[in-house]
Amino acid sequence: MNTPLRRVTSVVALLFVALLVSTTLIQVIFAPSINARPDNRRTLLDNYSRDRGQILVGDQPIAKSVATPNQEIAFLRTYPAAQLYSHVTGYFSYTYGAGGGLESSADDLLSGQSDELFYTRVTDLLTGRTPVGASLKTTINAKAQQAASAALGNQRGAVVALDPKTGAILAMVSHPEYDPNTLSQHDQTAVVASSKSLTTDPTQPLVNRAISGNLYPPGSVFKIVTASAALENGVVNDQSLIPAPAVLTLPQTNVGLPNYDRRACGPNDQTTLQHALEISCNTAMGYLGMQVGADKLAAQASKFGFGTTLRIPTRVDPSRFPTGINQAQTAQSAIGQFDVRVTPMQIAMVSAAIANRGILMRPYLVQTVLSADLQTIDSATPERLSVAVSPQTAATLTTMLTSVVDNGTGTPAKIDGVQVAGKTGTAEQGNGKPPHAWFTAFAPANDPKIAVAVVVEDGGNAGSEAAGGRLAGPIAKAVMEAVLSQ
Repeated sequence: MNTPLRRVTSVVALLFVALLVSTTLIQVIFAPSINARPDNRRTLLDNYSRDRGQILVGDQPIAKSVATPNQEIAFLRTYPAAQLYSHVTGYFSYTYGAGGGLESSADDLLSGQSDELFYTRVTDLLTGRTPVGASLKTTINAKAQQAASAALGNQRGAVVALDPKTGAILAMVSHPEYDPNTLSQHDQTAVVASSKSLTTDPTQPLVNRAISGNLYPPGSVFKIVTASAALENGVVNDQSLIPAPAVLTLPQTNVGLPNYDRRACGPNDQTTLQHALEISCNTAMGYLGMQVGADKLAAQASKFGFGTTLRIPTRVDPSRFPTGINQAQTAQSAIGQFDVRVTPMQIAMVSAAIANRGILMRPYLVQTVLSADLQTIDSATPERLSVAVSPQTAATLTTMLTSVVDNGTGTPAKIDGVQVAGKTGTAEQGNGKPPHAWFTAFAPANDPKIAVAVVVEDGGNAGSEAAGGRLAGPIAKAVMEAVLSQ
């Protein structure tokens, strides 16, 4: 064989080797990641050729697939309750794939591709039955969800309600909502237009404010964490007198920490922890924060779940307590300001831990995974996340937080015949923006069935006059009443 022919043969052989290698890489190595891409049209077509599982609240579907005459796109994903559950479900779009909520985080179950469904797929193959995705029965309480959405109304913000004893999520509402049906329709032009409208909307309706997005300063609801740290570390007890002047002098700065009304919180510039919580005294809690110290305050926040990335199964952004702070910044952080940032889910977890005798349960949104014939494939088991405080500290704080609602800033959340434990918060943002209004509570205080957290952004309809008790308290009350009345 002459030299030119050998060279041609070598080049052809190399091309065949390259082809085999690239084909192997694509079909074996890269196949899972390619199939998992939300914009992979072939994967979407495959998914649309199968009946995707339902998402249920009780026995009612809040997301389901409806058969269509279109042979290429056999099913249309629909959302009967639309906006009410938009951040629970997310959307499933032929154009954009699965986005947000359970549609994205539990896509493998809903599409039938999860390893948990292996034997179901084998059975379908052997029997010739058309594959169907698993259905998800959520923990959501329909009345609580409706009450939360109605009470929040046209205001931006979020509501989260938990069962303190199990971690089950009873309500998860974020406003503004959106209609997932506008993204799941088969008219691609309309879907693209709807997506553009939602993604460019300055109010960010696609963001689930309950668990993600731009996290909030918590303001005075964080004082529950500070009080917990002070009690747990022996800095204070229920009888101690705490310095509570009109303005607390802070080290390393000329800027003092004032009370809201710039008055002392008690005679001789002193108060008790209970009274400090009742009237939401900044100076007393700032003083306690400095006495506890930044490290122990951060450790206490961590026990309540700060810094932990949770999946419910949708990802919950971790709340954060600042690190490397000086004493003045510690005092500000102790009242929920400076760089403390939280989700409403995190604040609901703080209340739930106190309600549950100091035990923090892991939040979860899916109660049961069901097969096509509604047989249980898997069921959630409540799981302890941490021991946030001792039973003694939890009992002491329950008494104090009950007094906040009975005698202090939390009176708008009172429920006739029910003891409610709660805490208000008015979180300053600076830059001339109105404060965020917060309220968190649990009830009944002696045998809690629900823990709730509410945030109303930018003062809601009250604007700069917003206060946590007056604005967010009635919303929390409505949600608690919806659960307790059943």
